[in-house]
Amino acid sequence: MDPTLDDLVRKLDLETKLRLISGAGAWATQACEEIGLRPISVSDGPVGVRGPVEDERDWSANLPSSSALAATWDEELLHRVGALLAAEAVRKDVDVALGPTVNLHRSPLGGRHFECFSEDPLLTGRMAAAYVRGLQDNGVGACPKHFVANDSETDRTTVDIRVDERTLRELYLAPFDHLVTEADPWTVMAAYNGVDGAPMTESPLLRDVLKDEWGWDGLVVSDWGAVYGTEESASAALDLAMPGPSEHWGEPLLAAVREGRVPEAAIDDKVRRLLRLAARVGALDGHPAAGRPGPGTVAQGGALAREAATAAMVLVRNHGDLLPLATDRLSRVALLGPGALDARPLGGGSATVFPPYVVSPLEGLRSALGDRVELVTAPGASLSDDLRTPRPGELSQPGTLRWLDATGACLKEEPTAGTCFVRDLKSVEEGSVSFELRTVFTADTAGDWQLGIRGVGAFVLDLDGETVIDTHIVRDPLDIGSVVGAAPQEYITRRLREGQKVDVRLWFTWGQDIMLFWVGLVVGEPRLPADQQLARAVELAAASDVAVVVVGTTEAVESEGFDRTTLRLPGDQDALVHAVAAANPRTVVVVNSGAPVEVPWRDEVAAVLLAWFPGMELGNALADVLLGVAEPGGRLPTTWPTRDEDVPVWNTTPRDGVLEYTEGLHIGHRAYLRAGTEPAYWFGHGLGYTTWDYEAFDVPAHVHPGEDLTVTVRLRNSGERRGKEVVQVYAARPDSAVERPELWLAGFAVAEAGPGEAMDVPVRIAARALQHWSVTGRQWETESGAFLLSASRSAGRPILTEETVVSG
Repeated sequence: MDPTLDDLVRKLDLETKLRLISGAGAWATQACEEIGLRPISVSDGPVGVRGPVEDERDWSANLPSSSALAATWDEELLHRVGALLAAEAVRKDVDVALGPTVNLHRSPLGGRHFECFSEDPLLTGRMAAAYVRGLQDNGVGACPKHFVANDSETDRTTVDIRVDERTLRELYLAPFDHLVTEADPWTVMAAYNGVDGAPMTESPLLRDVLKDEWGWDGLVVSDWGAVYGTEESASAALDLAMPGPSEHWGEPLLAAVREGRVPEAAIDDKVRRLLRLAARVGALDGHPAAGRPGPGTVAQGGALAREAATAAMVLVRNHGDLLPLATDRLSRVALLGPGALDARPLGGGSATVFPPYVVSPLEGLRSALGDRVELVTAPGASLSDDLRTPRPGELSQPGTLRWLDATGACLKEEPTAGTCFVRDLKSVEEGSVSFELRTVFTADTAGDWQLGIRGVGAFVLDLDGETVIDTHIVRDPLDIGSVVGAAPQEYITRRLREGQKVDVRLWFTWGQDIMLFWVGLVVGEPRLPADQQLARAVELAAASDVAVVVVGTTEAVESEGFDRTTLRLPGDQDALVHAVAAANPRTVVVVNSGAPVEVPWRDEVAAVLLAWFPGMELGNALADVLLGVAEPGGRLPTTWPTRDEDVPVWNTTPRDGVLEYTEGLHIGHRAYLRAGTEPAYWFGHGLGYTTWDYEAFDVPAHVHPGEDLTVTVRLRNSGERRGKEVVQVYAARPDSAVERPELWLAGFAVAEAGPGEAMDVPVRIAARALQHWSVTGRQWETESGAFLLSASRSAGRPILTEETVVSG
């Protein structure tokens, strides 16, 4: 108990206490002047801090996706990422950043795969803990999410996850357990889904495990709209209902407490935890936030985004050591693929932020190569029929945005440089119900252009004074995918001359049942027929020293709100890679996706580089890696399958409201090893620009049950340049009396060395790594006997193996 907080709680009447534990709108808690409590501001964006206002003009530094950050295996870097995000939070007046996302890559189909770190609980826990410490060491609260087993998106608000107790403990609770022990997050978010019959906001796991067993003193906040009942959620260990005021708390909860159905002591505990959070972030008088940095800047964000993106890129193939490219031997480079000009820096949904800029692959390579190398480009294939936001060069003059009331009268007029608008209803002009956009679009090539609109609501589009679209698009207001992911589009086709200008007027009226809108003008440039488009790319590839093909996913394929149905690349991208590889053996494929995709051409090309969703410095980081300014520092945080049919854990679709985790402990590389199936690329795999010799592996012969141990790997950089190696140690117990994976990650360490340099790399193996959860004993137990420890470069490639015996 905290006497100071207890005194404050005693000053409050029941009505005030109930008001405090339900949010004040979408992104803040309630204030209470009586006790010196101001609102606590929270914000989405695990790889940026969007802030409490939804507004595309309010820029945020955009760092690489969480799957990319995990690919670095670098805790020091993740701590700096957390610190940078703390500075961003200070700039946005945010107290708590809603992240990181620590659910596991159970199935590669998971819609928020890119927003989660990895398939492995140890790697996830350590990366997340470093991120959380970076935030909270700088006075900003972290909110790891989503507790627990929120590993897919299909029916996510209603699905009940059925998972056995041991699997729940050893896989899905394990990262949260590590976080509580090593980083002490100030808040945790309870998920939408249920586990074994109870929605997580009503689950006994919140109290029995998170608070009582682990001794955690933080605050549990609901996912947005995840409070489904009154007594059940209030009696559980949920502390704060968001957004608020909540229809299930407030008056219904007041009646439940007065009638004795919910004890007031439970309410007091919730308020106490809220006040503890307020004290930690400086929202309570007399408790200033400690160590807060100055506001973040574009330069700081850009520098770290570039460094993190290069450290995250995973080189999975480099036949003939094509990479890094020798610029003194290049005269012409073909940059091909639909991602060459419009690659994706980040995933959709809650992870969306609005970066101040995004460097495309074309811009990054053109800047790096300069005038000494000719750079030619062509898309070669189409991702989909979806249109895109106009590029800045296609808008020949600043536009005008007019906010209109219900009579059509203009309330405010302002200039705008863009045509895509993201606003919550609190950030639109007061009294407005619609807006009018006026701008001028300029065609940079002749041909059949598509011009249209995207979003949900009522639209009227005029081109050169003619109404071409008059429509009203309706979707479920809670369907986030239709708002920020696969938003509806309507368009017309118009033949334009090169340089022809089109006067554009777009009227949009929003519904009053939405929290935000994400709408605007979209365009599509003239496209050659598919065969001619492909032929043009092949022609450029054949006449170039090297061909770089950028392929990837779209918002309609990979985003929050829905799961994928296939790992195949959308559109004609596979056919493009096959054809380019046949035309030029010096072909590099860059994969711009947040999660695994099929790579059926992987053995036909010289190099394959996985770039993930790399953030706003995408193009510069890609140029750094391709040209050898920086080494691709990543190792896979998740196994990449060969084909859809080979994925051991596929199902993300509930049946009768239930999703069974029948695979138990065997997800990711564990599942492949159990099935005896070779994936395209193993968890942990990654190549650099040097070579490494594993010369010795020192493992203690004996260890006592429940004790940590340290193993040492003698490592030598046998190549010609400085490099990074991720030393991975896996454990196995071939003759175990309990079911176990074939092997599992027990520890890892990042090492750097110069050419010819040898070093001893210590790797700590925590006692928990050799333990299992006993369902009968309801505790962690260590099985006596021999364990095999392997120093490895991936889960599928053990190099040195030694035995240690647990005894005593």
